[in-house]
Amino acid sequence: MTAPGRETWFETPAPRWVGGNQVQLLEGGDQLFPVMCDAIGAAEREVWLATYIFHNDGAARRVADALAAAARRGVAVHVVVDGFGSMATLEAVRDWLVGAGVQFEVFRAIDRWWRWLQPGQLRRLHQKVCVVDEHSAFVGGINVIDDRNDLRHGWSEVPRLDFAVALQGPLTAQVRHAVRAMWTRAHLRHYWRDELQRLARSGAPLGRTVDLLRGMGAAARGAAPPQAPLSAARASFVVRDNLRQRRAIEHRYIEAMRQARHHIDIACPYFYPGNGFRRALRKAARRGVQVRLLLQGKLDYRIAGLAARVLYDELRAHGVRIFEYTPAFLHAKVARVDDHWATVGSSNIDPLSLLLNLEANVIVRDAAFTQALALRLETAFAQAVEITTAQPVSGWRQWLRRGFVAWLAHLYLRVAGVTGRY
Repeated sequence: MTAPGRETWFETPAPRWVGGNQVQLLEGGDQLFPVMCDAIGAAEREVWLATYIFHNDGAARRVADALAAAARRGVAVHVVVDGFGSMATLEAVRDWLVGAGVQFEVFRAIDRWWRWLQPGQLRRLHQKVCVVDEHSAFVGGINVIDDRNDLRHGWSEVPRLDFAVALQGPLTAQVRHAVRAMWTRAHLRHYWRDELQRLARSGAPLGRTVDLLRGMGAAARGAAPPQAPLSAARASFVVRDNLRQRRAIEHRYIEAMRQARHHIDIACPYFYPGNGFRRALRKAARRGVQVRLLLQGKLDYRIAGLAARVLYDELRAHGVRIFEYTPAFLHAKVARVDDHWATVGSSNIDPLSLLLNLEANVIVRDAAFTQALALRLETAFAQAVEITTAQPVSGWRQWLRRGFVAWLAHLYLRVAGVTGRY
């Protein structure tokens, strides 16, 4: 196993608890983007950004302008976007960034029809991560798009509910390594022949070649990030990848729910968990834990709403309370367990996030941060509608619908190359 801090370029750091971090909860792009742009504006050495959607609206343009300005003054700026999530706006975003000197990459681009036939195209970069100068990081579920702009349904007056965290302290080193790995993977996918020729011309032995790959696209590992006060939060950066950490985020959820004694609150737009996750929810509710789920009431994809609703009766029968959020679209992927455990990130609780996509969550063990998230969730639950009656479709029709959703999920995973039970 690779020693901590010595991962190769293609590996993402194994999750581990790190103390001495300062973690701030940010709600929506209205709070995230100004803080992130200020950090980018003060950058002296480097900026790394990975996102699923980089749109071309006003909010996205402000982020792009901050990145471009940093690149023009000599900061090494690396941006990687997903080739499917950002497909409609790639040319506009590339025009904004590349001319200013931003090193821009697309993860699994879909620029030809035959790209769909390539292995792994269903596995997307779904992370939303930014690191500035090795000491400031932003992680969450917020894409680079205005909160009021929905790609399927247009503009609305009420912003969607979403969260991110601003992070300072030792944990940022792990975040930096992960986002750098994503950029490098995208870079090598397009330019691997050039890189191999460059390495061959260098005459480097095998060991040196590995070191060059580790540092590709960035300066060498760099100085350790400054330490935050020791009284600050313990936190863990958890990545779901398709190598050694295939179910890392799911396992952290289940571990926390098994230890819960008082409260479990989960907010998630796309909810179709596997057997192990549902079993942990049911057992927690049966032993007296208050378990509440905040799910979509205003649907952006009907199949996603159908998938979640086929599980309502099963979960409610064991004491799980279910609420549907209706004021706006729900995009938050957050949870809190009791008064000391919280997570904010990009991972939904469905087969795509738990078994396919590249995801990133921050888990925080800190009473003050957990309380801040709990208060915001309490407001959202108060604005939601609790499901208190059985679903209109019952009996054999309900089981038929549930079987159809399960079949679709199984088919999608098989096409994506995922084996085993979910």
